[in-house]
Amino acid sequence: MIVETPRARYRQVADELRKEIRLGKYPAGTLLPSQPELARKYGLNQTSINRAIALLRAEGLVRVEHGVGAFVQEIPTVKRVRRIPRSDGSGSSFAEEVQKVGLKPHAPLVGLDIVPAPAMVAERLGLAENDPVVRRRRHMFVGERPVQLAISYIPLEIAGGEEIALPDTGPSGLYRRLGDRGYPIERFVEEIEARHPTEEEAEFLRLTDAQHVLEVVRIAYAANNVAAETVTNVLPSQQWRLSYEWTAS
Repeated sequence: MIVETPRARYRQVADELRKEIRLGKYPAGTLLPSQPELARKYGLNQTSINRAIALLRAEGLVRVEHGVGAFVQEIPTVKRVRRIPRSDGSGSSFAEEVQKVGLKPHAPLVGLDIVPAPAMVAERLGLAENDPVVRRRRHMFVGERPVQLAISYIPLEIAGGEEIALPDTGPSGLYRRLGDRGYPIERFVEEIEARHPTEEEAEFLRLTDAQHVLEVVRIAYAANNVAAETVTNVLPSQQWRLSYEWTAS
């Protein structure tokens, strides 16, 4: 690589490493050359190399193990697709999307209880604050790598009780059970926001201080505009690409 001026040299190094990662010179899980090796290769000091690695780390392309070095991330960017209308009537396709890139997903249910509706949840569901709701909390993994958090709320009057979620339906199997209870889902609304992760989210998703998350809030509506469920999904922004498709009318 020929280092150009006046463009920042560490950015040029990051561009070259990014290209080599995407072309497969450094496959997923590979340890990149050490910073002294890269400094010699590009004729730069280690401070510039460190900034280049930090840039790739913030993008989610590499992870750094102190005392070892920088590794190419094992999980590629996953496209989160929304087709409107969606032929199967579901509001989630986590497993489908991950399997398309050849990876194995699993999404265990880590919490199920009845709680008073928080103010924001009550507003989305058209409830009074502190009305009872069934809450489901789910951790989503690709292999052993955490990739998403999801928390769902259903009005207790609609759910009937915690048993609506048992045995575990997976991320989207609940909608069939809501239909059986007289609340077939007719439409979904999603709102998306980019933000800094909370401390708990950053720890679970293994994010650096420079990385952000996408918060995707979905509301599922039954007939007569009844909000039957709301779900908040939290995704590392560097690991997911959102894709929306709908038909023209």
